[in-house]
Amino acid sequence: MRANIPWRPVRLCTALALALAVSACGDRAEKAAEGEEPATAAADYERGPHRGRMLRDGDFALEITLYEEGPAPLFRLYPYMKDKPLDPKDVRVAIELRRLGPKIDKFTFTPEADYLASPAIVHEPHSFDVSVTAREGGRSHAWSYASYEGRTTISPDAARAGGVTTARAGSAILGESLPLNGRVEITPEGKSDVIARYPGRVMSMNAELGQRVRRGQVLARVESSESLQTYSVTAPIAGVIVEKNVTVGGITGAEAMLVIADPTRLHAEFFLYPRDAERVRVGQPVEITSLAGDHRLVSRIEAILPTADLTNQTLVAHVPLTGPAETWRPGLGVKGTASVGATPAALAVHTKAIQPFRDFEVVYQKVGNTYEVRMLEIGRRTPEWTEVLGGLDPGAEYVVDGAFLIRADIDKSGASHDH
Repeated sequence: MRANIPWRPVRLCTALALALAVSACGDRAEKAAEGEEPATAAADYERGPHRGRMLRDGDFALEITLYEEGPAPLFRLYPYMKDKPLDPKDVRVAIELRRLGPKIDKFTFTPEADYLASPAIVHEPHSFDVSVTAREGGRSHAWSYASYEGRTTISPDAARAGGVTTARAGSAILGESLPLNGRVEITPEGKSDVIARYPGRVMSMNAELGQRVRRGQVLARVESSESLQTYSVTAPIAGVIVEKNVTVGGITGAEAMLVIADPTRLHAEFFLYPRDAERVRVGQPVEITSLAGDHRLVSRIEAILPTADLTNQTLVAHVPLTGPAETWRPGLGVKGTASVGATPAALAVHTKAIQPFRDFEVVYQKVGNTYEVRMLEIGRRTPEWTEVLGGLDPGAEYVVDGAFLIRADIDKSGASHDH
């Protein structure tokens, strides 16, 4: 006996694209043409005393429940004769679940208390075509029905209009990254003190803060206190005067008269905390971004200095900066992302493909024009890739872009978690 179950059609009604709404009727016609078994709403079948699905054949009935209060979902079957409980020892039952793919899960049952139980787990998603056979009192019974969740069918035209793209699950290289904070500084080679060769009085000075000077340019004349001879003080490097410590008439000695900095010779100084220091190495690539997000470049760590602060035990990583002088300003903060490792994953999916579904993280697998959730067991995760430890087969085609459209259509269809 085959259960004759009414069907509520799955309609694709979304305002995201007019083409999607127009294609809904085409989807339904396509399903009918392909002979698909439609999804069943929770109210469309009889429920038994344990809130399970009642299957009837004459005076014999079998209530199928999915027990989900333990560590894993298991079938529990309750037999009845003329609506009264029947000793489960007098009944033999087998169930086959045909999944999208296709894949078939088989279950055999043994009596336990007042029900029949199977040790096999009913794995997620609980979406399948069900075949049930039973034997009692020398009589045989058979039923079949569809029990779908997280499944919908969308035509190729509607999927294209909704921006749905797919990829095949396979191996990937997972790049491990480390976020860093730092600031822009002038390199040691790009900064120089201007010091008088001999102590004396400053007789004249041709230098102002912010003034750009060239290497060898005369900046001051000093009268030696010892010889009373006047000599010239020149710029040791080209750059901009950033400090001025003496004026005309002042006495200069071993301290710097002026400080010159070359604003084109810059690096980023990133602070490394002890928990991260062991993962960072010279030569690793770093993506550097200004705090406003306007400027971005990729460079490499050129040096890691030892502990600079005995209190917080931080290390400092130096990363060269290139580009126009106005792009990076000394003293301003920057953000960095260091690539600290790359390891292979035997099976991975694009991170952006992962969506929430009930209490799970899922992707939507595509088989023909049908899409269905796949609950994932997730390992390592990066912005680009996520390692899959279970729940998806290698080579499976899954939705990368447009997964929100699939989820919206499933929500509208009412293909919810119900048994």
